[in-house]
Amino acid sequence: MSDKITVAVAGAAGRMGREVVRMVLEDPELRLVAAIATSAGPVDAGTLVGKPDTGVIVTPHLGDALSVSRPDVLVDFTNPKSAMPNTETALAYGVRPVIGTTGFTQEQIAELDKQCKEKGIGGLIAPNFSIGAILMMKFSAMAAKYFPHVEIIEYHGDQKLDAPSGTSIKTAEWIAEAREELRQGNPNEEEVIEGARGGYYNGFRIHSVRLPGVFAQQEVVFGAFGQTLKIRHDSYDRAGYMPGVNTAIKKIMTVTGMVYGFEHFLD
Repeated sequence: MSDKITVAVAGAAGRMGREVVRMVLEDPELRLVAAIATSAGPVDAGTLVGKPDTGVIVTPHLGDALSVSRPDVLVDFTNPKSAMPNTETALAYGVRPVIGTTGFTQEQIAELDKQCKEKGIGGLIAPNFSIGAILMMKFSAMAAKYFPHVEIIEYHGDQKLDAPSGTSIKTAEWIAEAREELRQGNPNEEEVIEGARGGYYNGFRIHSVRLPGVFAQQEVVFGAFGQTLKIRHDSYDRAGYMPGVNTAIKKIMTVTGMVYGFEHFLD
């Protein structure tokens, strides 16, 4: 009997999904047992990532794949519309979800936490799996105690579906925990063009830039009398997220309940 952690990947044909498939195939402690994609066709999962055949054929139906393969963990990098039903499907089969898709509400997270605990298993929703991004958020929360005036600027490609990004929202939540709400700027300020000042959160602003050629960057800008502090993280390749995903797959086996944020898995 194998002691490997068995893994299914939803969104396996996507750019992040292919990286996850490759990472799982290259880790001797993990075993790929299912790959789900709605548009890839019945191809071997190894073909998607330029590796030899694995015997795992890509299927379009998540429920069928989980019913047959019974994996320990489902890794999902699909889209905000699919993430909630996919997570509930995984939990219905007793599969631990590791979700890299953003867009969950606090109410949905609470409901998923309840379902996890009813099944006695763990799950993870992580706006960002990059260790560097987690440190950027942590440092920003530390700085907010001393520099309460702050704005967030996040940059992504023009095909990203949600704005602001899950990472910027998570950063804003951390900052809000570290400082009192402070409504910034001139109290008589008027937006000549609606939205020019960005999204409002706890007194400060989040600005979302969407352009072709951009991958994923975020800058947190703090202002004080006579000085500014900028904390910035840049991602250049999806492979940079894989050490975090790998850690999450392994640590989720020892967790009960739905965890929000990869930072909880860092020692």
